[in-house]
Amino acid sequence: MGVRLGRPGGKVDKEEDKKNIKTHEDLIIYQKAFDAAMTIFEISKQFPLEERYSLTDQIRRSSRAVCANLAEAWRKRRYKASFLAKLNDCEAESAETQVWLKFAVKCEYISTEQGRKIYHTYNQILSGLVKMINHPENWLIG
Repeated sequence: MGVRLGRPGGKVDKEEDKKNIKTHEDLIIYQKAFDAAMTIFEISKQFPLEERYSLTDQIRRSSRAVCANLAEAWRKRRYKASFLAKLNDCEAESAETQVWLKFAVKCEYISTEQGRKIYHTYNQILSGLVKMINHPENWLIG
């Protein structure tokens, strides 16, 4: 999973694609995280009422936090340490979301197949985050 806007099936021109990224919303990783958070929101509507203040709240919060922290990281690209700290927060929230997904499957609130699909998306998100963390120089400004 890339973090740049690439041409499907074609070679990725880092400089050309980087010019196309104007905001955090242009990042594929952000788009995947946002879509996954919305999927989680929709499926969590079916969780039992007794989970409202525990699993439902936690999984929604952590999935949304991935997007929010990525937006903050994007705006902190002038400062390597701040940028990396927010990306690390994204990574932690992504992993936390995966834990809540496992609970949702184990409690039979979502199907194993649904859980696997969303879990896989978070593996892609984590992969992209690790690439950004390992190569912050590709993203820093100023």
